[in-house]
Amino acid sequence: MMNPERIWFGNDTLASTARAALWPFARVFGAAAAARGALYDAGVLATGASAIPCVSVGNLTVGGTGKTPFAAWLAGRLRSHVPAAVVLRGYGSDEAAVHRHLNPGVLVLENADRVAAVREARTRGARVAILDDAFQHRRIARVADIVLVSVEQLSRPQRLLPAGPWRESLRAARRASLVVLTRKSASAADLSAAIEQVVAVVPGVPVASVYLAPLGLERVDSTESRSLNALKSATVRVVAAIGEPAAFQRQLEHCGAHVTLTAFRDHHAYTADEVRLLANSTPNDAMVVCTLKDAVKLAPLWPPSRGLWYVSQQLVVEHGAGHLDRLFASVVERASSAAA
Repeated sequence: MMNPERIWFGNDTLASTARAALWPFARVFGAAAAARGALYDAGVLATGASAIPCVSVGNLTVGGTGKTPFAAWLAGRLRSHVPAAVVLRGYGSDEAAVHRHLNPGVLVLENADRVAAVREARTRGARVAILDDAFQHRRIARVADIVLVSVEQLSRPQRLLPAGPWRESLRAARRASLVVLTRKSASAADLSAAIEQVVAVVPGVPVASVYLAPLGLERVDSTESRSLNALKSATVRVVAAIGEPAAFQRQLEHCGAHVTLTAFRDHHAYTADEVRLLANSTPNDAMVVCTLKDAVKLAPLWPPSRGLWYVSQQLVVEHGAGHLDRLFASVVERASSAAA
């Protein structure tokens, strides 16, 4: 079976043939998504009240936008003003573990019934909830809807599932409170082109952008930290089960590393045999590097005699800081009023 990323992004004949075969299914998927949205817009499908004010952080695509680090950044910022919780559907354990790692003081709840999870969050003292990956989950009301779009994804043809990674077209962002463009390896010129594209397709919706910058290297057993200079001219094996693993590879290459990528499907659950093979098949003079999302799953299985590193990130607001500040202030005000 072909890897979905190869079908979506590949330039070879087999990938092109697979996309062509999937095109009719993408049309059906798009029609179904549009019909569902229209039913919510018309009030036929109801959006229920939430126990506490909620902020949705979501995607138009399947992974690859930096949604988890952005949601964690927002949760940490909100927590300094009002007790906050992060609510996830619970697809895989990696995202919840990343949230707990980045924000130890923030309540993290996993539940397919996010309405019930928000009620539990209120019972446990939270006064605002960040709904991680909820742009398409319209059953629960929110005071702000943030949709993340990757600059790298906007530079390619925008194909709907299953022929591409798009859950909805870019036009769907018109129902958002704020569009946040994220970039990992895209250039400043790519960002400018992406902003123009979003403004043209989604007029009237504020646009901000953030850069998910690699900050340093952390050993997964917490025994050592290194600067990114350690990657210069280094032989690096990247292990990644994330959306857009090639963007992570390019980040490390920009730091001067000679990278070999071993990619798995997003949210892949590593087995002990896979980890043993990865560790044993990597040359002794090579560094093994992953993302934090992978590290929380690999660390318990990785042999301590073989170093494993993850790249810490810094979220840098590049454009539209005022839009983010105004949305943040509005959410804090709504949460404080609801708690009074």
